[in-house]
Amino acid sequence: MKLTTQVGEKASILGLAGQQQIDAECVSVAFEAGINYFFFYNLESEKFLVGLKPLLATKREQVLVTTGSEDRNIDRLRRYLDACRQQLNIDGVDVFFLEYVSPSDDINQVRIALDELRSWQEKGLVRYVGVTTHNRAIALDMIEGYQCEVLMHRYNMAHRKVEEDVLPAAHRVSIPVVAFTCTRWGTLLKGHPNWQGKLPTAADCYRYVLQNPAIHLALTAPKTRQQLEANLTILHTPPLSAQEVACWQEYGDLIYGTGQDGFDTQWI
Repeated sequence: MKLTTQVGEKASILGLAGQQQIDAECVSVAFEAGINYFFFYNLESEKFLVGLKPLLATKREQVLVTTGSEDRNIDRLRRYLDACRQQLNIDGVDVFFLEYVSPSDDINQVRIALDELRSWQEKGLVRYVGVTTHNRAIALDMIEGYQCEVLMHRYNMAHRKVEEDVLPAAHRVSIPVVAFTCTRWGTLLKGHPNWQGKLPTAADCYRYVLQNPAIHLALTAPKTRQQLEANLTILHTPPLSAQEVACWQEYGDLIYGTGQDGFDTQWI
């Protein structure tokens, strides 16, 4: 499975995620630089959507519009999809994710919701059915049961256990993986008392994630145009060397620590 635009162009290796602080102009800046994958969690990212709508008016077939919902209620899911279509004046979205599937979910509700998404797919309202989760066991279940066509999963220098199971499984069956929390909520950029080397930039964090063959793209959510432009450099930067990968893994181990605090373990 390849994640492509309506005209068959491969998804960019970096995707722009909407958030409330970002300026509307960042959408066009990102597109002109080579980004064609745009994601928003909800319709509260108003500036992002203001920037996305005119792009879709002229370049719809060249853009992957992606969103999703944590809701499991079918009626509310339908209303959200309809609201997205109306807000952006589009017929449908490219990827719709059932978001944050977790051990606390009723698996029957999850399956019913995924069936609903597949019915949208048959009607042409959605092109790819996706799932997002932080839980590796759930991710493996979704992959091995072919419950989704795109998986969005946490992955970064510190959180690397997915390299052992989830990512190889996804790569084996050609389910594209979208990586998020690539900077570990910004903590990878802040350093560690026992680290004497240079600190990674956000771009370094994305480059680390992208060195894994299962990862099709990394999501970035810059707050300013300056941050966006710095992150865009990875579109023209060579892959990490083996030495660089080893360096960032050593750093990531320090940031992760023992992994015994709730911040890490609540999303196994």
